[in-house]
Amino acid sequence: MLPRGFSKFFFLLILAVVTLAFMTILRPYASAVLWAAILAVIFYKTKEWIRRATGGRNNLASLLTLLLICLIVFTPLAIIFSSLATEFNVVYRNLQEDNTSMSVVFADVIRHLPAWGQHLLAEYDLDDVGEIQRKLSAAVMRGSQFLAGSALAISKNTFGLAIGFGVMLYLLFFLLKDGAHLVALILRAIPLENRVKYRLISRFATVARATVKGTVVVAVIQGFLGGLAFWFLGIQGSLLWGALMAFFSLVPAVGTALVWIPAAIYLFAVGALWKAIILVAWFVVVVGLVDNILRPILVGKDIKMPDYLILVATLGGLTVYGINGFVIGPLIAALFVTCWQYLAEPDREEKVSK
Repeated sequence: MLPRGFSKFFFLLILAVVTLAFMTILRPYASAVLWAAILAVIFYKTKEWIRRATGGRNNLASLLTLLLICLIVFTPLAIIFSSLATEFNVVYRNLQEDNTSMSVVFADVIRHLPAWGQHLLAEYDLDDVGEIQRKLSAAVMRGSQFLAGSALAISKNTFGLAIGFGVMLYLLFFLLKDGAHLVALILRAIPLENRVKYRLISRFATVARATVKGTVVVAVIQGFLGGLAFWFLGIQGSLLWGALMAFFSLVPAVGTALVWIPAAIYLFAVGALWKAIILVAWFVVVVGLVDNILRPILVGKDIKMPDYLILVATLGGLTVYGINGFVIGPLIAALFVTCWQYLAEPDREEKVSK
């Protein structure tokens, strides 16, 4: 008969191998699993309210919650992406036909720069307008070819995207229906003290909910307001620029400035003074207030991490995990901080509770 210690070690080895194999199987649908879990965390309280309103019918409440999520989350996204695809096709066609004359636009900006700006460009051999035009034309062509290739890749992967979306909805229904039971099973299986397990699970739910609720809502509002300003000022591709601003606003301390500052510089350079002033005032006052007022209200102090750590975690998450990284990055950082805080102050929770 094998020693008890060896049997336990062998079982843990099998468990590790099986878990790794299972993670490998789930890898193609990691995004679907992630967003199903996040949406289940965000809308679980809504499901519970619907369950009580329907007389304790858990299955019906989960189905109604799923339909509600499709109505208020996925349907608007589908409409936006459809409109965005149409506008992208227009911009791409203009780039191919060179109707936008982007190289000439940038050359005009250089010519309108003050003397010190032109001198600075001369130091870096950027004062030759003809050469800059040729480089910009080549860059636009490479960019358009890249975008065309990306669009083709997306169209080829449409079936895979549809399967992933279906998997997410399927998992989301069962996570809403059996979420409490699954969390209880996980807590029982984790070989840690109850207070540590509950603290980590609570931290995961809090950070996931706060990140998505705060970051995504603020990004959508800022993108909408930014696109509205571009449309009002007659800047072509306002929906496309609004979408870009919504994406960049996911990154703390960077935000929409990556889009609207170059636009404002261009308007100043070509003499559209009032448009430039309106654009700057709109983004500094209105769009800036959205971030400074709404984000604390929606997120509060739930994450409890310094801004620089959130910035680094978000940028690192976006680099490693792509678009999902804006959630995964802060989530990993929050769990990292929580684990080290517990290691440094293991009795903190008991002191607080007393």
